[in-house]
Amino acid sequence: MALAKYRRGGEGMNYWPGFVDALSTLILSIIFILTVFVVVQFVLQQEISGKDTALQRLNAQIAQLTELLSMETANKGDLEQQMAQLRASLATAESDRDRYRGIAEGSGAGLADAQGKASDLASQLEGEKKVSARALAQVEILNQQIAAFRRQLAALESALEASEKKDKEAQAQIANLGQRLNLALAQRVEELKGYRSDFFGRLRQIIGNRPDIRIVGDRFVLQSELLFDVGKADLKPEALPEIDKIASAMSEIGAKIPADIPWVLRVDGHTDIRPISGAGQFKSNWDLSAARAIAVVRYLATKGIAPQHLLAAGFGEFQPLDPGTSEEAYRRNRRIEFKLTER
Repeated sequence: MALAKYRRGGEGMNYWPGFVDALSTLILSIIFILTVFVVVQFVLQQEISGKDTALQRLNAQIAQLTELLSMETANKGDLEQQMAQLRASLATAESDRDRYRGIAEGSGAGLADAQGKASDLASQLEGEKKVSARALAQVEILNQQIAAFRRQLAALESALEASEKKDKEAQAQIANLGQRLNLALAQRVEELKGYRSDFFGRLRQIIGNRPDIRIVGDRFVLQSELLFDVGKADLKPEALPEIDKIASAMSEIGAKIPADIPWVLRVDGHTDIRPISGAGQFKSNWDLSAARAIAVVRYLATKGIAPQHLLAAGFGEFQPLDPGTSEEAYRRNRRIEFKLTER
């Protein structure tokens, strides 16, 4: 065609037909390629769809197999547990079998031992019978000895009754003597009270009424300041005449007291509640009060009063006359007391 056009057209070259041919060829090629691409895509899509279906089937099969596997595993655990229980039951049965077998074997040996022991017991029984016979003989001897002991006991009881009777009589005599002694002591005490009254009366006459010397109950009281310096246990020289008066009265009254009355002139030392330093001669009020009482007793002994009729006691601050804390209370509590009493 192109050639014909070329020929009709004269000498000039016409390119359009060739271009149209080439373009047609290109379009046909593109259409072919697109057709091939579509066919290939369709085929691939079919392949992929088939593979997805197969994959789903495989997943379903895997799930079924997994479920079956778990069931088999559970069944296996149950079977193992049952096997363990069966093994334990078997071991228990074997242990019981061995134990019963040992009992059965031991029963035969035990029977033989029992027969031997029965024979030994029979022999021992014969021996015990002989021993019992000897024991009965000894019991008879003991019964005879017990009867003899009973006779001796009866004799001892008779002697004891006689002794108890004598003891009651002696106790009655002792009670009577005690009553008589108490009566005599009461009489002596009353008699001593009379001499005590005479002693205090004589002191009143000799000393007179002085504020630093007074009678409190059955005691003749002198203030410590009259006899001693503060913290000292040495008699002051000016105190000696006062003690001489007491010694004179005591000597006069003591000569009248019968020799069978055990009298003493007790000298008691007292201090106030305030403690001493303890750094000096005396460590406590107790030591000071005792030393003062002893100093007075020693001086009285030099004035003719027999030492066996003198007694010194220290009470420290523990028996105050006045519980107050004033200077007057302290002064009243610092004192020397004289008491005529029984030994």
